[in-house]
Amino acid sequence: MTISVRLSVIVMVSLAFVLLTSCSTSSGSGTPPPVDYSIGGSVTNLTSGDSVQLQDNGGDTLTVTANGSFTFATKLASGAGYNVTVLAQPTSPTQVCTVTNASGTATANVTNVAVNCTTQYTIGGGLTNLASGDSVQLQDNGGDTLTMTASGPFTFATKLPSGAGYDVTVSAQPTSPAQVCTVTNASGTATANVTSVMVNCTTQYSIGGTVTNLASGDSVQLQDNGGDTLTVTANGPFTFDTKLASGTGYSVTVSAQPTSPTQVCTVANGSGTATADVNNVKVECGHNEWAWMAGSQLVNQNGTYGPAGTPGAAYSPGGRQTPATWADSSGNLWLFGGYGYDSQGTLMALSDLWEFSAGEWMWQGGSKLAGQSGNYGSLGVASANNYPGARFEAVSWTDASGAFWLFGGNGFDSVGTDASLNDLWKFSGGEWTWMGGSNVANQKGQYGTLGVANSNNFPGARDSAALWKDASGDVWMFGGMGYDASSTNAGILNDLWRYSGGQWTWMGGSDVQSAKGIYGTRGTAAPTNVPGARMYSYSWTDSSGNLWLFGGTGYDSNGTAGPLNDLWKYSSGQWTWMGGSDVVNSLGVYGTQGVAAASNVPGARQMGLAWSDASGNGWIFGGNGDYTASLAGQFNDLWKYSGGQWTWVSGSNNINQNPTYGTEGTLAPGNTPSSRMSLSGWIDANGNLWLLGGYGQEPGATGNLNDMWMYMP
Repeated sequence: MTISVRLSVIVMVSLAFVLLTSCSTSSGSGTPPPVDYSIGGSVTNLTSGDSVQLQDNGGDTLTVTANGSFTFATKLASGAGYNVTVLAQPTSPTQVCTVTNASGTATANVTNVAVNCTTQYTIGGGLTNLASGDSVQLQDNGGDTLTMTASGPFTFATKLPSGAGYDVTVSAQPTSPAQVCTVTNASGTATANVTSVMVNCTTQYSIGGTVTNLASGDSVQLQDNGGDTLTVTANGPFTFDTKLASGTGYSVTVSAQPTSPTQVCTVANGSGTATADVNNVKVECGHNEWAWMAGSQLVNQNGTYGPAGTPGAAYSPGGRQTPATWADSSGNLWLFGGYGYDSQGTLMALSDLWEFSAGEWMWQGGSKLAGQSGNYGSLGVASANNYPGARFEAVSWTDASGAFWLFGGNGFDSVGTDASLNDLWKFSGGEWTWMGGSNVANQKGQYGTLGVANSNNFPGARDSAALWKDASGDVWMFGGMGYDASSTNAGILNDLWRYSGGQWTWMGGSDVQSAKGIYGTRGTAAPTNVPGARMYSYSWTDSSGNLWLFGGTGYDSNGTAGPLNDLWKYSSGQWTWMGGSDVVNSLGVYGTQGVAAASNVPGARQMGLAWSDASGNGWIFGGNGDYTASLAGQFNDLWKYSGGQWTWVSGSNNINQNPTYGTEGTLAPGNTPSSRMSLSGWIDANGNLWLLGGYGQEPGATGNLNDMWMYMP
């Protein structure tokens, strides 16, 4: 054979071998051919008109536009792994589709991949009153955090599935300035986009002040608004932990007094409205102390006069009751008259004029002898010869120019009659002027028309009335023992008068004697309310110009006469019964000394002393009244009325107490005046109380006093 023929034979033989081999393999028992399986499942709760984009193994993409079954286009070889994920969520509306049975190994067609879609809702609302330049941090459900730097709408980044709960809180408050942001509509269930969460920020102010004269090693416990408690252990500034929202009221009180040693701390500037950081609350612990300043420790002393106009340590008014008193613009203390002892030891109405200055008394005019008649001169004309007659239990005041005014009282008229007076006097520039009323005793009242001023109007003669001066300088007078419009004998009155612009106006109450009280509802003003007729009551004016009246002797709601402890306020032309009893002879409830309480109230009393401090709080001292249902006597208790509550500040809760003088001129915790009534007093330029005399106790004796005391609140 040729070479080409031989090669052809070899190729043909080889092909035949290959074919035989192939046929032998396919028809025998070897490995079967590979099989491909589909990957799919179902979609549920997809919103109509929307779509979700799925992927298998990060590459095979399928867009599903309706609920139901789905199958990926690409099949997988048997044994291959699959992993179905959501590539693009639905957007109209926003949904979140989650996959279950998402991965596995294909060993048959996969039909159980489940894609479930849930609608997602935004959570948000509005922010108001955030301070400029500050920020507040919000959280939803304790995790999704949003920082807001300006007021306006807000929306959290994380949406929630339908039916999920949301709870929006403030995780970081603003600090520059300090604010407290509060959330309303903060929580609920998302069934639609939430836009109702409201965050409002309010500026917060600190409340504080200064403690002074706290004893070393002791402490005082303070409260703000009855809840925020702060224990202060040293003198100096203090600040309550809890700040208050702008416009919120604060009221700082002492909730526990110092005990080692015992002190009574009082609060000034204690209440108001927070419109800035408050740092002027004053807590004073070192005072609430008395000092014996002058006069004798014995009762019934004669007056020691010396030369007129000459001060001296040996000079002093005699023991006396209820003189008229005033303080001049230089802070000197003055008194006129009273019922007491003259230079010869005669006990009667007096007309002497005294000045206390630089710690010494000086007789400035009037008679050294009791029982002097008045020298009236010409009406409205000042003269060195003019002089009011001797008297006690008059009312008095000073006007805006510093002139002293005197009305009525029990004493001597121009013809020497000792009776009830209604003359009006002014003392200015060292001279007296008879300004109105009669120079003859026992005059009836000229009432005129209620509420209408008239030059013919004039209160009837009287003593022991209550008096106030309001913020405009007008003078108000209530009641006393005297003459009404028609009676021929004196009786107890409840008429209210105003003196303004040189004329008297009858403003309320009755023009007849012995009127009973009409109390109405406690705490509610009414035009029909009016205190019953009374005398020897206590009166003061608060910082708002309201007139306050407490106790005295008079007529209760039943028309029964006796000592009273009812508290009244006169404001905007109406009376309000504010506290105490509407019947006579009510006993006191002292509570804990130094601690205010709604249940505290002084007992029924008369003939004490009342005044108001720089903050408008009312104070009363002493008087005569009921101690038990069957026992009465003189008091030396000191009370403060502030914020609608009484506080027993010092003195005894018993009657007829002897004094503790201490060292003359020295304040000390143990010092205290004796129990007394019919005393008189002043408030000096520093807000200290000065009191003089009255009728009361000394060790082993009772009588007319001339001791002088100062109380530093």
